Amino acid sequence: MKLSSNSNRRALLAASIAAMLFGFAAAPAMAQAPLDLKIMAPAGPGGGWDSASRSLQQVLTATGAAKNVQVVNVPGAGGTVGLAQFANNAKGDGNQLMVMGITMVGAVLTNKAPVGLDAVTPIARMTGDPLVVVVPANSPHKTLKDLAAAVKADTSRVVWAGGSAGGADHILAGLIAKQAGGDAAKLNYVPFSGGGEALAEMLGGRVTAGVSGYNEFESQIKAGKLRALGVSTARRIEGVEVPTLKEQGIDVELVNWRGVVAGPAISAPQKAALVAAVNKALKSPEWAKISKARGWDDAYLDADAFAAFLKSDQQRVKEVLSSIGLVK
Repeated sequence: MKLSSNSNRRALLAASIAAMLFGFAAAPAMAQAPLDLKIMAPAGPGGGWDSASRSLQQVLTATGAAKNVQVVNVPGAGGTVGLAQFANNAKGDGNQLMVMGITMVGAVLTNKAPVGLDAVTPIARMTGDPLVVVVPANSPHKTLKDLAAAVKADTSRVVWAGGSAGGADHILAGLIAKQAGGDAAKLNYVPFSGGGEALAEMLGGRVTAGVSGYNEFESQIKAGKLRALGVSTARRIEGVEVPTLKEQGIDVELVNWRGVVAGPAISAPQKAALVAAVNKALKSPEWAKISKARGWDDAYLDADAFAAFLKSDQQRVKEVLSSIGLVK
């Protein structure tokens, strides 16, 4: 018996619907396609955020977590220039990431940035960089106790050198001043764009003490040009005979952490894909090898834990910067 044209149409429609249903049912079983990613380093080439971005780029591709990864640098104002651009350009985009850290937390506050960290989506905290307090080798301050006594006697006469205003180095100097019993509002801190400039000022005798990541000053410490007084971590750095601040009576612990975030308003599947890719990279032997070579501590937190940490750390940084007069 010959089918009518209406019967043909109904049969074709039924077949199409079945194909669609079977197709959708099979979709979840399909493997996630490798991502094409863009990572923003909100600083110039060669700095901590840049090296973390390029290390993540390398490992994402080496592990197959991403197909292609591009790194772009957007320097300025402690990362807040890049933050504003990222929040605008990466909105709803599941293929963009930005590396950031505690310095950006401080910069948002000190610069009264129009775009804050509520405009990004936390993906993971990655690393922690131990900070070290140093003085020139010929300094009269032989120990951290000596430096703390000088800070307590006259906070303004102790000149500190470090990275950008409101960043991790500045925060640590302020915390030490408070713990030493000095007037944190009179902290005399000189920010420099790089560790090389701060080093030149210390070796020239123009500043009292310096703060930076241990790796930044390691060669000068080993060469005997700088004396390391203490590290800011909970435990001593492996293989480094420098006591912690806490061991010496300064109850301060601070790590220059770095994390990675996505843009605002991304969908749940987009976030899940980014979290999976980043976690695959951060838990790989390739990442462990790079971290060890660069002296980074493993400070990994997953997306939810990082979001909670970021919220609490913003409050902590605000309290410290308020105490040294940078934030009202």
